[in-house]
Amino acid sequence: MANVVVVGSQWGDEGKGKIVDLLSERADVVARFQGGHNAGHTLVIDGTVYKLHLLPSGIVRKGKLSVIGNGVVIDPWALFKEIDTLREQGVDVSPENLRIADNAVLILPLHSNLDQAREKVASGSNGKIGKIGTTGRGIGPAYEDKVARRAIRVGDLIDPELLDAKMDALLAHHNTLLRGMGSEEINREDLLKQLEEITPQITPYIDVVWKLLNEERRKGRRILYEGAQGTMLDIDHGTYPYVTSSNVVAAQAAIGTGQGPNAIDYVLGITKAYTTRVGSGPFPTELEDEIGQGLGERGHEFGTTTGRPRRCGWFDAVLVRQAVTVNGINGIALTKLDVLDGMEELKVCTGYEIDGELFDHLPASTLKQARVVPVYETMEGWSETTYGARTWAELPATAIKYIRRIEELIGAPVALLSTSPEREDTILVHNPFED
Repeated sequence: MANVVVVGSQWGDEGKGKIVDLLSERADVVARFQGGHNAGHTLVIDGTVYKLHLLPSGIVRKGKLSVIGNGVVIDPWALFKEIDTLREQGVDVSPENLRIADNAVLILPLHSNLDQAREKVASGSNGKIGKIGTTGRGIGPAYEDKVARRAIRVGDLIDPELLDAKMDALLAHHNTLLRGMGSEEINREDLLKQLEEITPQITPYIDVVWKLLNEERRKGRRILYEGAQGTMLDIDHGTYPYVTSSNVVAAQAAIGTGQGPNAIDYVLGITKAYTTRVGSGPFPTELEDEIGQGLGERGHEFGTTTGRPRRCGWFDAVLVRQAVTVNGINGIALTKLDVLDGMEELKVCTGYEIDGELFDHLPASTLKQARVVPVYETMEGWSETTYGARTWAELPATAIKYIRRIEELIGAPVALLSTSPEREDTILVHNPFED
């Protein structure tokens, strides 16, 4: 039986929530392996909308084990706020169906303070690299502390002596930065008191996740590794520096849960039928006109976590082909095809031109990225609706032609096709857990 990794192949917001929910029915365990509560997945189940940020999508399904791995940075206050919201919606969340890695790093109030202070300073910068457009939730600073070896981890909460010893080094660093930017410093005793109050809530969920998942694999349990964000936001392979603070590509599923590379059997890339992006940074196919506005309106393109409107543009086959290679994507789940209904013609980016030179990939240079001119291929649109289609026979011939052309350009087949937010409105071509 296969273990599947789900990743975004663009800049996130590709519709991973619905696909993960669909696949979680076939999985026994759903594990988050990177990111924090800057991510957002929207699930629509029997008409009920669930908005998830830290919790794995499997939490809304009975009989599934949900796991938050060591690669995730965890704001414990945001986590229990999310748990409380789900409980109000009738979802059971308990230590029996949710486990949290003891070696996962905590996001503390000081991290969000620093994050917001930096964005404020950067917004007034006259340099070429200004405001990144973060969510301001402390994700980046938490990962910085992790790499700098001064982070407070989940397991530290149940060791008061260790927690107290690590606090001085952490505050010495952060208060110096906050003071330099004119922001209020963090009071040591106040922070310790906050952590002491949250500790009894999180303690029952703490586990040795790498060991737990290994045991689940040995029992033959199917594991679904749930990614957040998208490949072009990866700290190494994305449009740096306009990226998130973690590795979001498929290989991180192994690192972020403590599993070997052989734990991954199939990589599914979630891919929107057009392109969107939230925040600052290059966007070669962006449409700053009525077409782009129309895509945003029909696609309800607003961030689950921030509510920010998403920038919209034509499908970029160059970026997705790059994501297919970097992730080792076996197949894609194509989402939001119905948003293109009624358009007379469609464009697909097949290459880039930079200063008269043709490129088949997005260069790493920020300055070159800013000078990209997309090379388009124009295709015929369709007037019929694809909304809610559940078989290929229900799709217009021109829509199928569009899908086949995308497959050719990105070098990966469509394994699933989503035609509405409802999980049943999906055409399953290949079952990732069996292929």
